[in-house]
Amino acid sequence: MATPNYGYEKRQKELAKKRKKEDKLKAKAERKTTDGPDDNGLQDDTPEAGAPGSAGDAAKPE
Repeated sequence: MATPNYGYEKRQKELAKKRKKEDKLKAKAERKTTDGPDDNGLQDDTPEAGAPGSAGDAAKPE
């Protein structure tokens, strides 16, 4: 009867873990580049065009 090769099994498990981690990091980087600077189309830094107190309201004559 052949003895189990625990070193081989351990190496395969480590390689699978490493591959999974690399895929996860790659997917995360891909999401980061495709999303861009805004999150779900929302930007907190710029005021809305129709929002009161926005820069566009100051230029309108009354």
